[in-house]
Amino acid sequence: MPDAYEAMADAELSKAFDVWSGYLDARTGEDPQVRARLRSLLESARESASEGDFSTARALVADMYDDAREAALRWAPSPPRPCEADRQARDYAKDVLRQVLPLGLQDRLDHVAVSLSVTGRRLQAAPDIDAATRQDILYVTARAEMALDLAHPTAARRELERLEVIARRCGVEP
Repeated sequence: MPDAYEAMADAELSKAFDVWSGYLDARTGEDPQVRARLRSLLESARESASEGDFSTARALVADMYDDAREAALRWAPSPPRPCEADRQARDYAKDVLRQVLPLGLQDRLDHVAVSLSVTGRRLQAAPDIDAATRQDILYVTARAEMALDLAHPTAARRELERLEVIARRCGVEP
C-alpha cells in the first residue's frame, strides 16, 4: 500500500498525463511532427510510471514542456507553478489518500487543515502586520501544508501552534 508521499507523487504525474492527453487529443492545428513527438514522449512517460520508474517519467514530462516551448506551440500546456502543481496534485490524490490513510488519521489531518486555513485567512486580513511577520506566516503555513501532504499530523499540529502564536501576538483570534 502506498504512503502519502507516494500518493502525492503519483497524483502529480497523473495530472500531467491528463493535461497532456487533453492537449494532444485537441485539434489545434499546430505542427503535427512536434505533436507526434510529444505523444511518443507521453506514452514513454506513462510506460515508465507504470513500471515504477517515476524519475524517468518526470524527466520525460519535463522534456515535453521544454519541447513544446522550443517549438512555440501556442496552445501547449505550460508547466504549472509550484504552488499550483501542489494544489492540483492534492486534488488528484485526495481520493487515493482516503483509501490509504486510516480514518482517524484523516480526521486529524482534516482538523489541522481547516484550522490552518481559518487562522491563515484571519492573519492575511489583519491590518498593520509588518512584512517580516507576513513572511513568517507564509513560512509556517508552508511547513504545515508540507506536513499535511506527507500525512504527518504531529508536525502539522506543531506548525499550526506556531501560527496561532503569531496570531495571538498580532491580536488575531486563532
